[in-house]
Amino acid sequence: MKVIELKNVSKIYNPKGIAVQAVNNVSIEFSQGEFTAIVGASGSGKTTLLNIIGGIDTPSSGEVYVNNKQINQLSERKLTEFRRDNIGFIFQQYNLLPVLTATENVEFIMELQGKPKTEREARAKELLIAIGLGEKLNERPSKLSGGQQQRVAVARALAHKPKFVIADEPTANLDSKSTEDLLQMMQELNQKEGVTFIFSTHDQRVVDKAKRVIVFEDGKVKEDYTKNDNEKHKI
Repeated sequence: MKVIELKNVSKIYNPKGIAVQAVNNVSIEFSQGEFTAIVGASGSGKTTLLNIIGGIDTPSSGEVYVNNKQINQLSERKLTEFRRDNIGFIFQQYNLLPVLTATENVEFIMELQGKPKTEREARAKELLIAIGLGEKLNERPSKLSGGQQQRVAVARALAHKPKFVIADEPTANLDSKSTEDLLQMMQELNQKEGVTFIFSTHDQRVVDKAKRVIVFEDGKVKEDYTKNDNEKHKI
């Protein structure tokens, strides 16, 4: 089932009056249950593409559909509500609220949605136990390792049961063991629960785990392929 569709999407920035085309007339689709890595050199436009998919940025031209709803024509208020209710975000910087516990950080988006406290707490506890942080429910971010903080960020991204999750360089600040653990956890969520993940990454370990790889260059899709289970590609 098609979850996301971009039609002839372009994005042009004008820093200091000089036009820079970050995304150049891209048309692409993503289906439910994908585990996709968007790769490319710095400045290739992959993060801009990811931000457009997630409704963080709006295209200069073209159309963006999520579940057949065109999101790039929504008002800022409607777009904020749509992101809150439909999309999970994982960033390179964990963006956890330092004054909140792990449980409260995971609850945060559900609180914005107006979900009852008992429901929020139960969902947050369920997720944190599932990702191996059952002993850290009441710890604040400063008491957690980088890998543990990123796990909390993943739990927060999944708490409201989004249509898909976008992850911008989620392993950039993690050591090898934390990266392997995190990727395995996300892969299991993808396989068992059908959660759709779309990554922007430089990390070969993420590329190796991905089912689909999109190579982005100069604002355009240079390659787009689906891998066999035993097949490995070097980018």
